[in-house]
Amino acid sequence: MNDQIHPRAPETAARTASVPAPARGPRAGYLDHARVGPLSRRAAAALTAATDLATRSDPADLDRLFALGDAARTSAARLLDARPHEIALAPSTSNGLFTVAAGLQGPGTLLVPRDEFPANVYPWLRFAGRGGPAVRLVAPDGRRHITPDLLRRNLTPDVTALTVSAVDSLTGHVAPLAALKEVLGPDRLLIVDAIQGLGAVPLEADAADVLVSGGQKWLRAGWGAALLLIRDRCAERLAPGLGGWAGVAEPFAARHPAPPLPGAAAHLVTNPDFPAAAAIGAAVDELLAEGGPAATGARIRATLAELLDRARQAGAEILLDGLGHRERAGIGTFRLPGHDPVTVHRTLEAAGVITTRRDEWIRLSPHASTPTAAVELFTEALHTLTTRTGNTLTLQEPTCPTT
Repeated sequence: MNDQIHPRAPETAARTASVPAPARGPRAGYLDHARVGPLSRRAAAALTAATDLATRSDPADLDRLFALGDAARTSAARLLDARPHEIALAPSTSNGLFTVAAGLQGPGTLLVPRDEFPANVYPWLRFAGRGGPAVRLVAPDGRRHITPDLLRRNLTPDVTALTVSAVDSLTGHVAPLAALKEVLGPDRLLIVDAIQGLGAVPLEADAADVLVSGGQKWLRAGWGAALLLIRDRCAERLAPGLGGWAGVAEPFAARHPAPPLPGAAAHLVTNPDFPAAAAIGAAVDELLAEGGPAATGARIRATLAELLDRARQAGAEILLDGLGHRERAGIGTFRLPGHDPVTVHRTLEAAGVITTRRDEWIRLSPHASTPTAAVELFTEALHTLTTRTGNTLTLQEPTCPTT
């Protein structure tokens, strides 16, 4: 899901004040891709090249710039096993979800897991009283944010859709999309916020009727462009609620509204950010060239498993430690009993290990590009925090300054 960077967040302010930015690229101990994935070199090069095109005035250069959006959609179609016209480029995950919420007309009820990230809650709440379906929050089964059995128990006749994160942003639990769609059946929509899974692990994307994902996390493509997939099988169920002049076939017609464009383009408000489109297209191409989500996901999961194993050896409690290999994506979360989580987070950061803290939990999210040195840095940082006296863990002062 979509962890936003809040300008007033104390963690962010402390990080800015105490940790100098690296000169080139992410540091070795960067384990925070679930928050922000630093741009890959390929995405950065595409962004730079497209920005250069945008400085020119030759019509041929502008045509090349505009074509980058079509190229990105074609690449995304390969990744998602879709047709290019089923994909549009939205400015962000949140914008894409609001676009879908504006197009999803009532009556009926939309199910939302109670612990969903807010980006996948507010669009539905905002439109529930403006022609959209009612919203029903569903309490999770333990720490798994959605299961087929939970869905089945809540599947009353009024339910028309379920929205869910492909990967839970705190626990790393992978939603069983195919099983959820089977329970929903063909007449109810499965809407997926895929930002915490796309580019990290294989997803059952073909089960999603609608899928939205920005590029600033696991795809490492930065901000400004998100993939909005609306499959043909449900296109008639979504009105072009936010569709503007860029979403119609004759934008300069004498009379309006003009007929909408076919496919997901009907929901476009305006043209995409073309340099951002170039970056997300390049990121998808890079992912496919490196073996796709299966190969990348295997490397990410292997690194995460090693990190979690080192945390266990230090006495940590792992959130949802019983998840199977394919049930966990690139996110693992832990806490050290008896230790102040703020101190744990700051000590890791002072040692060059960048993570996210959520209350008492520390979230780890490596990438396929994460070097093996990150595991050793993490292990050494844990050793500065903990000593063993029998089975008791005692807090030690950090060996590096944290302010």
